Amino acid sequence: MSEMEKANRNKKIFIIVFLAFVGLFVYISYDMSSRTTAPWNKPKQLKRALPGATPDADSLKLDSLLKEVEK
Repeated sequence: MSEMEKANRNKKIFIIVFLAFVGLFVYISYDMSSRTTAPWNKPKQLKRALPGATPDADSLKLDSLLKEVEK
């Protein structure tokens, strides 16, 4: 094999490994995103999973996090 053939072979191997790595990363990212819920959708997810588990609105009109900040 000449130097040029070795360089081309190494370049092809690098491209194949790079594409496999990127493909694996894309697959893992998609899998993680499909299994998680955005913070602003969590109440909706709970309502779908367990209807009646949470009230539609805050019946006391209080923010529990606000109370902790004021202490």
